[in-house]
Amino acid sequence: MEISTIPLSSSIRGKLISAGYTSLSSISSVSSTDLARDVNITEEEAFDISKLANQISGSNGSCINGAKNAWDMLHEEESLPRITTSCSDLDNILGGGISCRDVTEIGGVPGIGKTQIGIQLSVNVQIPRECGGLGGKAIYIDTEGSFMVERALQIAEACVEDMEEYTGYMHKHFKANQVKMKPKDILDNIFYFRVCSYTEQIALVNHLDKFISENKDVKVVIVDSITFHFRQDFDDLAQRTRVLSEMALKFMMLAKKFSLAVVLLNQVTTKYTEGSFQLALALGDSWSHSCTNRVILYWNGDERYAYIDKSPSLPSASASYTVTSRGLRNSSSSSKRIKMM
Repeated sequence: MEISTIPLSSSIRGKLISAGYTSLSSISSVSSTDLARDVNITEEEAFDISKLANQISGSNGSCINGAKNAWDMLHEEESLPRITTSCSDLDNILGGGISCRDVTEIGGVPGIGKTQIGIQLSVNVQIPRECGGLGGKAIYIDTEGSFMVERALQIAEACVEDMEEYTGYMHKHFKANQVKMKPKDILDNIFYFRVCSYTEQIALVNHLDKFISENKDVKVVIVDSITFHFRQDFDDLAQRTRVLSEMALKFMMLAKKFSLAVVLLNQVTTKYTEGSFQLALALGDSWSHSCTNRVILYWNGDERYAYIDKSPSLPSASASYTVTSRGLRNSSSSSKRIKMM
């Protein structure tokens, strides 16, 4: 439950959100002393806030949901829809594409194609069910200003052409122009949010539950990037870790509740390991446990590669890909040249 359910002044509520306390559970999990220190309020005020949070959330008498058996869970996971990346080699190592109900982190150096993948997924999630897609909509949260609507149109046009070709191949009695979806329709179904500070980012993430409830066809949430504001505005790393953990938890809950995919794009930083500096995904080791799947993008010579670094269900594997004028595709050096829809 959100802290908006606690009767507080706007200034106190703003302090709580800025310090990373965005839910009742986050307040209930710390002592009033720690809360007072983090939020810069008196201990008496912190005690009253904690008491209200416990009363509203009913933490003294919470009920436990019933268990699932592992067989049903396996069947459920195997039947989960996936969003194609338009690169069959990449789809193969991902088990068919980006999985719904999971939080997937994709990180890499500048220029490797992170934003291209984000735009591609926001288009591909809209491929109709009769063409093997989800027929959904996308939310694109842009923290860096890197979203290019012209590029989205370019990829949307290529997607429509691919669907026409696919439909004509599968149903030869259909005419190619019978695909109803147009590039404009694809752009209409990408909900774009530009956020310019970490407080805006927190507020938007808190609002997503309500927004998705009102737009039930949303099947992917893309954050490009999760990192940007949290590398700029924080001196207190403990506070940053707490805020990010709360945000990661909310993304996981959204993915499960609405059966959608959450894709978090991440930057890289240098990390001192075994006597030398090496590139690693940003936000530290604690953040690396916040996502279900982690995909690292890297260069191998002139070739772009994606590597499954962490996943509970996928083996570690790598695949090459390329960024073309039509979007993501198999690398020209790949031995397999399969067109996936």
